[in-house]
Amino acid sequence: MNVDWFAALLMGLAGAGHCVMMCGGIASAFAGQVNTGQLFIYNLGRIISYSIAGAIVGAAVGSTAGLADNGLIGLRIIAALVLVAFGLYLGQWWFGLRHLERLGQPFWRRLQPLATALRQRQASYSSLFMAGMLWGWLPCGLVYSALSWAAISGSATQGSLYMLAFGFGTLPAMFAFGWLNHSLQQLLKSQGFRKLMGALMIVYGLWTMIIALRQLQVI
Repeated sequence: MNVDWFAALLMGLAGAGHCVMMCGGIASAFAGQVNTGQLFIYNLGRIISYSIAGAIVGAAVGSTAGLADNGLIGLRIIAALVLVAFGLYLGQWWFGLRHLERLGQPFWRRLQPLATALRQRQASYSSLFMAGMLWGWLPCGLVYSALSWAAISGSATQGSLYMLAFGFGTLPAMFAFGWLNHSLQQLLKSQGFRKLMGALMIVYGLWTMIIALRQLQVI
């Protein structure tokens, strides 16, 4: 199954407001203390972690489902539902994905002190890269939604590429956070922007679901 580049980039870009809300504290604490190259290395580590997670779920699902065509279509419907759920979460209409984020909290509490310690070694590019990789495991409904799509890619390579595209979609918001003016930051955090992006995610998820149901000849 080919990587759905549009879905990957859309999820990353549309989640800008969510990224600012979830990771803005990390980014703002970091901004102004490092140069552009260091910030890129830090974010690259985060994106590599996304890619590794995508490879894991892509390989796991691809191997277990020797997947008949109908099996893949069924998984695509599930992924579409997750995308709709994230749209509802992003628009602040339903918060069911918070339960998924809470599942990852115990694991993150173990990683956070190490990530903080590595981030403080700003002179070392390798430490910044490793800190970014650990940051990539921060419990996040947006990342979990993207992983549900990586899972239906059918292979480790495709899952990895999907999450790589998703990660680069999130890069503009996180990379530019420290240089955005206050008004633009407030726009990304605003309810109007979040609701607009949430609605966009819902529409894409429903459209994907309709196509999958037609393939199953349900509608």
